[in-house]
Amino acid sequence: MEYIYAALLLHNAGKPITEEAITAVLQAAGIEVNEARAKALVAALEGVDIEEAIAKAAFAAPAAAAPAAAAPAAAAPVEEEAEEEEEDHAEEDGMAGLGALFG
Repeated sequence: MEYIYAALLLHNAGKPITEEAITAVLQAAGIEVNEARAKALVAALEGVDIEEAIAKAAFAAPAAAAPAAAAPAAAAPVEEEAEEEEEDHAEEDGMAGLGALFG
């Protein structure tokens, strides 16, 4: 992941994303650089519009988070129903106990 971060940092600074630049950023951060990974990243980013990729990722992230946020809200009524059922059972058990006292 740090290789991607290095590329994003270079892009944000307006610097060219090259193997040497990625290596320099990672070394400055104290990370041991795997030259093959740096080379693969540069090759993978060739011809990619990073701004467009960031915009697509930012647009997709809220849509993906919405269903996850809705899930706990949907679970709340189920929990309330379960609590009501437990109260009903406790009430019935109490009535049965009283009935046994009176015969």
